[in-house]
Amino acid sequence: MNTPKKSIIVSLLLSFFLAMPVLAVDKAAGEQKSANCTGCHGTKGEGNTQFPSLAAQQATYIVIQLKAFKAASRTNPIMQPIAADLSDADMDNLAAYFSSLPAVKAGGDATLAKAAQTKAVMCMGCHGENGVGNGQFPRLAGQHPDYLVKQLTSFKEGSRKNSYMQAIAGSISEEDIKALAAYFGSL
Repeated sequence: MNTPKKSIIVSLLLSFFLAMPVLAVDKAAGEQKSANCTGCHGTKGEGNTQFPSLAAQQATYIVIQLKAFKAASRTNPIMQPIAADLSDADMDNLAAYFSSLPAVKAGGDATLAKAAQTKAVMCMGCHGENGVGNGQFPRLAGQHPDYLVKQLTSFKEGSRKNSYMQAIAGSISEEDIKALAAYFGSL
């Protein structure tokens, strides 16, 4: 009987099971619940000029935003009542579903996008290489440029709250905002 070998196997199995989350998310339940989201965010989470793309968005970011809408620390007359009716499990399931969808590319003015290529580096520290997101920081790649302009302008004007983003948006011109939005939309 090879006890050291069995001990290693048991230790590995125990480590594997202890590292698993206690309650797994349910993408299928998230997909079912997403029927309420399609009117604004599209049938496959592709978004549009007014509403963000949720396809391939960071799951952590989606949950943070849904909780912020529910707590009214982020205000939006459409999202607040929707989030108010979601349980934590609903939020986790929706986030798992949308983050599993293939990324979309909204496009953007090629000339503006090229002009912003070097300026976009300042965004990558938080939003990840190529703007794909980074946990609590959202995916910018593939978002509709008009939507990104609206959000950056809201930060700049102070109607959307986040001290770091307000400082960044406040330090860039409207032309740079449009160029950055075109760049990230084209990724």
